[in-house]
Amino acid sequence: MTAISDPLVELRSVSKHFGEGATRVDALVEVSISVLPGEVAGLLGPSGSGKSTLLNVIGCIAEPTSGWMRLDGEIVYDKRWLRRDLRRLRLEKIGFIFQTPNLLPFLNSAENVAAVMELRGMAPRAAAKRAKELLAYLDVGHRRQALPSMLSGGEAQRVAIARALANAPRIILADEPTAALDSQRAGVVMDLLRRVAVDQKAAILVVTHDNKIFDRFDRIFHLRDGRLVQPADAPTERDVNAG
Repeated sequence: MTAISDPLVELRSVSKHFGEGATRVDALVEVSISVLPGEVAGLLGPSGSGKSTLLNVIGCIAEPTSGWMRLDGEIVYDKRWLRRDLRRLRLEKIGFIFQTPNLLPFLNSAENVAAVMELRGMAPRAAAKRAKELLAYLDVGHRRQALPSMLSGGEAQRVAIARALANAPRIILADEPTAALDSQRAGVVMDLLRRVAVDQKAAILVVTHDNKIFDRFDRIFHLRDGRLVQPADAPTERDVNAG
């Protein structure tokens, strides 16, 4: 755990609904959470509890219906988006990791990582240098010339983490990053995320049903029916077995 500091992720009374009237669905109801620099937090809940919606809101992909949100010191939502270019905001502040690595099959590991930086305007040579450094940092530097089809599941996920770190975001959102991995590889991935949180002073939020990694979190948030419940308690049997 880190010393007390300002949260990198802070939501206050965030709600999100879809539809109106009889067809309205309340996906999130008055959710307030915060994640500190250096912290790895878990987000648990049954299927349909609002986990993916919350991740999409924090990732500035889904617009809340109401509430307030600050990311990395910047108030980005207060009853409306305060930024016009949300794509730029995501590139600047947020890294995404998914259950499947989703690497471009025609690019090697280094090229997959460098592509993100080039999208932001970094010169190709500088992007290639940083990609090499990130892959070495995540212990897959020796696989930088390998195409995704040549990587193991654990190697591909580490390349995906390197890609998420390409623009040095201090907020990392991971959606079931260990679901496709065995216990040993899942532990390696979580250890890498812990190292990133500490070294980069990043806030990491992980959506998971994987009970192999519950002990790796600084704290756990529980969602049920769109509402935050028992945010700091151990996961319930229902949460563990759901989904």
